[in-house]
Amino acid sequence: MSRPMNDEEVLNELNKMVAFIKQEALEKAREIRVKADEEFAIEKAKLVKQEQQAIDAQYEKKRKGAEVSQRIAQSTLTNKSRLKLLHRREEHLQDLFSIARSSLLSLSDSDGENGRYAQFLEGIITQGFLQLLEPAVVVHVRKRDLEIATQSVENAKRAYKEISGRDVNVEVEVGLNDDSAGGVKLINASRRITLNNTLDERLRLLENRMLPEIRLDLFGLNENRKFYT
Repeated sequence: MSRPMNDEEVLNELNKMVAFIKQEALEKAREIRVKADEEFAIEKAKLVKQEQQAIDAQYEKKRKGAEVSQRIAQSTLTNKSRLKLLHRREEHLQDLFSIARSSLLSLSDSDGENGRYAQFLEGIITQGFLQLLEPAVVVHVRKRDLEIATQSVENAKRAYKEISGRDVNVEVEVGLNDDSAGGVKLINASRRITLNNTLDERLRLLENRMLPEIRLDLFGLNENRKFYT
C-alpha cells in the first residue's frame, strides 16, 4: 500500500510538471517560430516574384512601345524621304517637258530655217485629211501661222489627192491661241468631229505614252513596284 507524498515530494513533482510544461511550451514556441519564418520566407519570395514580374511586364510594355514609336518614326521619315524624292523626280520630269516644249516653240518659229515648220504643218494636215476623209474641213491655226498654214494646206490638199484620189474643200481660220506651241486643229464641216493636231496635244500624248519609259531611263526600276506589264 502506497503512502501519501509528503510536502517535499509534492513540490518536486510539481516542479517536474512545471519543467515539462515549460519545455513543451518552448518546443512549441520554437516550432511556431520556425513555421512562421518559413511562411514569411515563402510569402516574401512570392511578393518579390510578383513585383519582379510586374516590373518585367512594365519594362516589356515600355520596350514594345519604344519599338513601335521607333518603327513609326522610321516609317514617317522613310515616307517623307520617298515623297521628297518623288517630288524631285516630278520636278525633273517637268523640267524635261518644259525643255521639250521650248524645242517645239523653236520649231514653230523656224519657218525661215529651211521651212521645217511649213513641212511639219503640211505633214500633219495631210495626216488629218486622211484620218477624217471628209469632203470639207476647217483648219484652225494661230494668227501668226495664217500665211504659212494657208500654203501648207494647198500642198496638203495635193498630197491628199495623190494618196486618196479625193478632193477636199478647206477653210483656214484663226482658232488657236498665239501662246500655244503651234500645229493645227481640223474640224469636219458639221463641226462634230475635231482632230487635235497641235504640238501641245502631241507633246501631251507623247508624255503620257512615254512617261513609263522615260522614268525607267532616268531613274531605273521602281523597287516598290512588284508587277510590270
